[in-house]
Amino acid sequence: MTQQSPKTVLEQSLELPCGVTLKNRLIKSAMSDSLGDGAGNPTEAQMRLYERWAEGGVALSLIGEVQGTPLYPEKPGNLVLAPGVDLDAMQALARRGSVNGAHLWPQLGHAGALSHLPISRPRGPSALDVKGLKCEGMSLEDIDELPCIYARAAKLARQAGFSGVQIHAGHGFLFSQFLSPLFNRRTDGYGGSVEGRFRIIHEVIEVVRQAVGASFPIGIKINSTDRLVGGLVEDDALEVVRMLDQTSIDLIDISGGTYFPGAGSSSDGTASSGPYFIDFAKRAKKMTSIPLMLTGGFKTREQAVNAIKNNYTDAVSVARAMALNPSLAKAWLSDKGGDPDFPVFNAPPHGSVTAWYSMRLTALSEDDERKFDLSAATALEVYETRDDERCIKWRERFP
Repeated sequence: MTQQSPKTVLEQSLELPCGVTLKNRLIKSAMSDSLGDGAGNPTEAQMRLYERWAEGGVALSLIGEVQGTPLYPEKPGNLVLAPGVDLDAMQALARRGSVNGAHLWPQLGHAGALSHLPISRPRGPSALDVKGLKCEGMSLEDIDELPCIYARAAKLARQAGFSGVQIHAGHGFLFSQFLSPLFNRRTDGYGGSVEGRFRIIHEVIEVVRQAVGASFPIGIKINSTDRLVGGLVEDDALEVVRMLDQTSIDLIDISGGTYFPGAGSSSDGTASSGPYFIDFAKRAKKMTSIPLMLTGGFKTREQAVNAIKNNYTDAVSVARAMALNPSLAKAWLSDKGGDPDFPVFNAPPHGSVTAWYSMRLTALSEDDERKFDLSAATALEVYETRDDERCIKWRERFP
């Protein structure tokens, strides 16, 4: 058998069940770029950022945490696909982020219990009052509204010219909360068994599909594990994959971990030197015929090539490596290759590494990354100050 070169493995196209084709196997995973204008609309900087990733050769970029309602945002820099949206700005973002044959999909989310306190009243599947986290529980009426919220956002995404959407059910946000027995303590049809905890996600997928039609891609991001005692475990996550296989989903994004207070961060940990969730992906691949993408811990081309060549996943989704090099896809698709040099942080304050990467995205959006030299602690200070300023604008726009 002829040995495939790394370039040949990664440059294969990938056809999704809806008939849409991704030009290669490299995806820029969803990151909260925090570059919205504070009123839910895209900025010139955000357009330039996604344009750079598209120019850099990715098959698909995902826009992190795009809200279907302004009531439960993750951060005040999120975009909002809801009535009153600046459709012209959204269309410009969609157009510029899809040059060079790239796809650009908004990741439709709802922060639930993790909604940003200064601009929301957090509400999750169940009422919680634990250290660092307090939220109200959702009523049945609240849950009944969710399919329409997501369908409306997906229709606006299609209208704006985005080429697909991803439903966010990972990382501790609302649908991840529904799937987790630690945070979903409901005793009605939306709690209890994994089937009950999955029910609202299934309902949302069906209504979104009705809204956008058969040929528009719908992806979903799920946790393989919450990495929390009492949270979602791999066996239940595999059951979720099995149930997703019975839906019209086009691409399943495997990740893990949560942003709940006290939870360990997968990306900031040092326990794994390779892709974090590859063992789960191997098991999930046997449960579904829907293409899989794998997110978390890919730092080298060799890791990406091995995962695809060995059929552990159909596509590799990269975040921080593409924040370090927005043209990483081009590098990995070349004969020469080339891996990014990751920074080392010594005893960084909690949350500062994520803030550093967020501010790095700002530098990319300004074509100014060569001058970017913030420490993790300074990046956190700048990031939080910017959020505080945007909260003021958010409250003015969404009183």
